[in-house]
Amino acid sequence: MKRGFTLVELLVVIAIIALLSTLSVVALNSARAKARDARRLSDIKQIRTALDMYFDSNLTYPANCAGLGSSSNCMCLTSNGWATSGCAGTIFMQKVPKDPGTYSYDYTVDVNGTSYTITYKLDNGTAQTATPNSMN
Repeated sequence: MKRGFTLVELLVVIAIIALLSTLSVVALNSARAKARDARRLSDIKQIRTALDMYFDSNLTYPANCAGLGSSSNCMCLTSNGWATSGCAGTIFMQKVPKDPGTYSYDYTVDVNGTSYTITYKLDNGTAQTATPNSMN
């Protein structure tokens, strides 16, 4: 009498293991996307706070900046506005956060310097905006 598993039994077990591992990878990717979105919202709130402190000090918002926190643009926010390196003066934000994914945070100020818009994208590609009064 032979003992062991048949080929069909082994294939069924392998198929079940493959299905379970696929489901766990999908769930993990979803959790990572939610974590990146939560970090984006936190980053935007921190940037808004720094911009509010800048406005209180200068009675205007700093000039436009695309790609906040990227390696060449707007690395910190000082009393002199956005700086690419060597933060000097009153520092409102030592290191402007960079988007945790593949997108960027884009900052534009209106012509009067009394309002701004920060545009960012969530992991699903939905564009969002933040202004001095609201966040979408």
